Amino acid sequence: MVPHRPAGSTARARRPVALRWARRLGQLYLGLVLYGVSAAMQVQAGLGLDPWDVLHQGLAFRLSRQIGTISIAVGALVLLLWIPLRQRPGLGTVSNVLVVGLAMNASLAVLPVQHGDAARVAVLAGAVLLCGVATGMYISAGFGPGPRDGLMTGIARRTGISIRLSRTIVELTVLLTGWLLGGTVGVGTVLFAVAIGPLAQLFLRLFARLGLDSSNVTRTAPAAEPTVAQRADPT
Repeated sequence: MVPHRPAGSTARARRPVALRWARRLGQLYLGLVLYGVSAAMQVQAGLGLDPWDVLHQGLAFRLSRQIGTISIAVGALVLLLWIPLRQRPGLGTVSNVLVVGLAMNASLAVLPVQHGDAARVAVLAGAVLLCGVATGMYISAGFGPGPRDGLMTGIARRTGISIRLSRTIVELTVLLTGWLLGGTVGVGTVLFAVAIGPLAQLFLRLFARLGLDSSNVTRTAPAAEPTVAQRADPT
């Protein structure tokens, strides 16, 4: 005979699951918003952008559109490239496309352009640090990679080359294209390239220690280097 489970115990069992999902969603969207804020800070510092935002800025100059809007459009186009690569987007992937660009536009509307050297360097450093926090936060939510990172891993899987080589080829290509279009390349570009991997890994481990890691990143690839969006890319 199957024992009867009181209705109240079923509701109590479901409550932790609902709370966990609510926490993960809040973590995802807060991380993506902070990512957009960090990208806007780097733009206003005026010392150079990450490779994808160099492309976004160059296109924004040419098309007379907001850089966040271009980020959304490029993210959507990158998602189309997932089809031949047989990549499956998650909630985090689609949310990355929309939320980062919208948060970037909103932040640029209120953040002032920096002029003094000390202020520009401080804002740049804060932007890169905040991007590391945001990357660790939204990846730990476990809702899937950003479109740009999915492109890199998809290319690596389909061609057999390493993810590091795939990342290098893709990011150098978008960096060169963005620079030719008028995007800002400078010390900020170099700082981002050098610092974002270690910072993102640091905060991924921190969120794991806090019990906020719902992904398998820190368990399966402790030495991984999250990339730009994972500006994605969560741009």
